Amino acid sequence: MKISVMGCGRWGSFIAWYLERIPHQVTLYGRKGSKHLEQFRQTRFNGLLTLDEKIYLTDDMQEAVERAEMIVVSISAQSFRVFMKELEQCDLSKKCLILCMKGIESDTGKRLTEIAKEYTDCPLAIWVGPGHVQDFTRGIPNCMVIDSQDQALKIQLVHSFSSHLIRFYYGDDLLGNEIGAASKNVIGIAAGMLDGKGKTALKGALMSRGTREIARLIHAMGGKEITAYGLGHLGDYQATVFSEFSHNRKFGELYVQGMDYGELAEGVATTKALLRLGEEYHVELPICKAVYDILYNKKNPDQILSDLFLRSIKMEF
Repeated sequence: MKISVMGCGRWGSFIAWYLERIPHQVTLYGRKGSKHLEQFRQTRFNGLLTLDEKIYLTDDMQEAVERAEMIVVSISAQSFRVFMKELEQCDLSKKCLILCMKGIESDTGKRLTEIAKEYTDCPLAIWVGPGHVQDFTRGIPNCMVIDSQDQALKIQLVHSFSSHLIRFYYGDDLLGNEIGAASKNVIGIAAGMLDGKGKTALKGALMSRGTREIARLIHAMGGKEITAYGLGHLGDYQATVFSEFSHNRKFGELYVQGMDYGELAEGVATTKALLRLGEEYHVELPICKAVYDILYNKKNPDQILSDLFLRSIKMEF
């Protein structure tokens, strides 16, 4: 298939690398002035992977859209609305959109597919689940999920994208997989905070309580509680809560140690969005609230983490 990957950061460039190898005809788009795109133009290498010469590089959105049957998007979730305003100016007829980001719009609490539908009626799917570029490029396989309300598109994508490196499963709860995939980044930040404060042993409690917390929210929003226990959320904990490559975990660790990570992790904005959703759907989100208090209200991490895990006496579930 002819596929354009929109976004040439760490994950977008991996997707282009992966799809070309299985193989598809791939175009990689980066905005004008993108340092990542310029690096690929000069060396085809970004420090993590080398793109084959067959992958076409462009900073022209219109050209990228015209070259593709399928458009894969991998950018910051908080930039997605601006991106869609630009994308809707292109001819999207007979195209489909696959969203490969994990986030919720912080100011509105909207899921990314909800935002996309405001600008296009083309078929939509999401690609979520565990995995780091550093592992995939070393040949370490993993399992991921594709979900969509369009059953034919979902089946097509699972068959077209699966390989020995990534086994794709069919999702059956678009809302739950979007919320689960986004919220695992907040759990990742909390895990990093535990690491940074020498409370790593509490990650068991974090995983157990975190999954239950998000399951309640998914249920209240109309999704399936069990989805929180699948690859989109709990199944992604190893890559997010423990891995040395997890940006959200590392951000949380450095933050509570008073060190600068250099950029905001995606889970920072998602924390704000989740609390908004918690209020809207009347669901208590104590872990999300604790992360929010540390990040936004500048409360003492030791006190907040101790209060969250060590001082309350309650039933397990």
